[in-house]
Amino acid sequence: MATQLLFIGTTELLLIGSLALLLFGGKKLPEMMKGLGQGVQSFKKGMKEPLEDEQEDNGEEENEETEAEASAGTTEGKQPTDTATGK
Repeated sequence: MATQLLFIGTTELLLIGSLALLLFGGKKLPEMMKGLGQGVQSFKKGMKEPLEDEQEDNGEEENEETEAEASAGTTEGKQPTDTATGK
């Protein structure tokens, strides 16, 4: 039964459209559809932004880790030891 709800034919669409036109009128219907379109657009934008923020955050964390590794590799105040003599 749930799969039958997904398949709406042309007759059903025309019936729904004419019913909406009768209920809301010719002037109000375009305004409602414009609002619906803007809502869908902002929803898509909202779904895309967290993914972009997450990708940017991952990139910043990788840069911070490489900088930390580079600074940990430098030894200030220590003299290099010779591996052959152990000094």
